[in-house]
Amino acid sequence: MIDAKRITENLKTFSFPRLSGTEGERKAFKIAHEKINELKLKSEIQEFNFSTYFGRIYAKIAFSLGFVLLLILYLNIESIFFLATIIIILIIFLYLFLIARYPEKINFGKKLNSQNIFVKISQKVEEQEKNHRNVFFLCHLDSKGQRFSILMRIRTIRTWVFSAGAAIFIIILKNYVITQFSLFLYIIGAIPLFINLFATFIINLNATNNISKGAIDDGSGIAVVLELLNYYSNSEHHFNGYNLWFVFTGAEECGTMGIRHFYNNEIRNFDRNYSIPFNFDAIGKSIYMFPNKNLTKTNGKFLSLFVKNTKELNIKRNPKKIYFGSHSDGYFLKKKKFIGIGFGDMDSYKYIHSINDTIDKVNPNLLAGLCKAITTTLKDLDFSS
Repeated sequence: MIDAKRITENLKTFSFPRLSGTEGERKAFKIAHEKINELKLKSEIQEFNFSTYFGRIYAKIAFSLGFVLLLILYLNIESIFFLATIIIILIIFLYLFLIARYPEKINFGKKLNSQNIFVKISQKVEEQEKNHRNVFFLCHLDSKGQRFSILMRIRTIRTWVFSAGAAIFIIILKNYVITQFSLFLYIIGAIPLFINLFATFIINLNATNNISKGAIDDGSGIAVVLELLNYYSNSEHHFNGYNLWFVFTGAEECGTMGIRHFYNNEIRNFDRNYSIPFNFDAIGKSIYMFPNKNLTKTNGKFLSLFVKNTKELNIKRNPKKIYFGSHSDGYFLKKKKFIGIGFGDMDSYKYIHSINDTIDKVNPNLLAGLCKAITTTLKDLDFSS
């Protein structure tokens, strides 16, 4: 049975600083491993090294270079020096883009160690079809603190992007369209450029620390996946048509390194039409649901059943249309064409990645209700498949 008290205890157990690659993260891994062993389940461990460059340095370099490029274009000084500077910046941008495509392979910067741990519970009856159906329950073991809240960082990135867009628009008008008003546009263009400079300054001023207890992000996700694992450890709850995966990733807060290694080593070749990932990342006192727009027949059926089973939970749909600075295990899988559902709490953004990310900001009964809805829905889906 789903137990809110057990969820509360797990929230307390994992509520301590556990920055990626530190002793705190290793402690969280050991606790998760022990809890899996207590259920007499076989787990698999993936150890890996990662660079902190992508998660902690890359954005600062990219946004700073972006501002310098805007400034040069704004000044529009015709000289070999400025032209050479533009070319150099564009070459650096291209290089940064290429290495950022596979950050798990970066070998420079500070190197640290982390690990994933996961459990696979196979379906009761071996499926005769070529493609096996898989359900993934995902959370991450690490936490992080930062100088500025995630809400402020998202707003800062949005400010940078929109101010850059406005500056580029004015630069094009000034230099190529209505040059007769270039002086006026030169003055007007200084406004978005100054805003962009301020946003760049805030981005560079931000710093990662290890002060957040991470109860919301992602103690809540750990508690949910452990509770689901406890429920499905009972063979009576196993499915005829689905394999279940319970995945605890490491170094999510430093460039989603754990899920990248899990993907590359376990599920790269899985059929997306037969896979349903659920990512539990930072659920506080309300639940936001982040479903993919283009659902498969199976995933769409789950979502339809799930909505009926969660009327009392008042789950909100994600209102965002554009993703700014979104780095999560679920979003990484989305980019890899996996079609699933993420659960979080946008109302808790003002707390996470800060010293205020504590267990009093999490509603265990809400987490229990979410677990019950998921188990009920998957049961209905298994019987109807």
